[in-house]
Amino acid sequence: MATTRSSAGDPARTLGLLWRDPSAVPRRGPDRRLSVDAVVQTAIDIADREGLRAVTMRRVATDLGAGAMTLYTYVPSRSELLDLMLDSVYAAIERRPATGTGWRARAEAIAEENRDLYLAHPWVCEVSTQRPPLGPGQLAKYEHELAAFDGIGLTDVEMDDCLTYLLTFVQAWAHNTIAARDARNDTGMTDEQWWAIAGPELGRYVDPASFPLASRVGEAAGAAHNSAHDPDHAFEFGLSRVLAGLEVMITGD
Repeated sequence: MATTRSSAGDPARTLGLLWRDPSAVPRRGPDRRLSVDAVVQTAIDIADREGLRAVTMRRVATDLGAGAMTLYTYVPSRSELLDLMLDSVYAAIERRPATGTGWRARAEAIAEENRDLYLAHPWVCEVSTQRPPLGPGQLAKYEHELAAFDGIGLTDVEMDDCLTYLLTFVQAWAHNTIAARDARNDTGMTDEQWWAIAGPELGRYVDPASFPLASRVGEAAGAAHNSAHDPDHAFEFGLSRVLAGLEVMITGD
């Protein structure tokens, strides 16, 4: 479950900041060293290193060497700051040109771009974007991604449906992959090391004859992946199935 959501602040105030409306962005704050961009980048750096919970207005101000009250003159609250952070990382995604390749190759590239986004900024997985931050980064990302499905006979609604389906898979994969990475970091053990301990203990309680499918398939998958879960395999397998499903819709075959 996402622990927070975007667009939780005042819409007019947030949009003004996202689009750097001169009336919303202070030309000269109490600390002339600071800027909205500096505040946002510092917050992103904290989130990348320590997670989203570490991002507080006081912590950002401390890292900038400023007072907390000074920070509020640049960004009015954590809610607006979160939207600015998301829009900034969306804007920074390395985007491959959509022309000159088929829709499937373009969709695969989009999935990989979003995979890399989540791995670089794991905190993005924690944010519900049902109400997205409607800044230039968000809209440029959406425009770029829709181009993968443009001109292949889909309606506008179908284009949005296909993109949503693709990105939902990537986000679900990222949730599992980041959780597995956190488990390794928290316990100091790889999955293989954990199973080396847990497997023999489980054998004391489980009769394979009582769970024949679970025992056989689980053993085969574990041997294939050296774990119960291989993130790279899961991404490649899942993405191929997603694209195959979209192909049926797009081509009618």
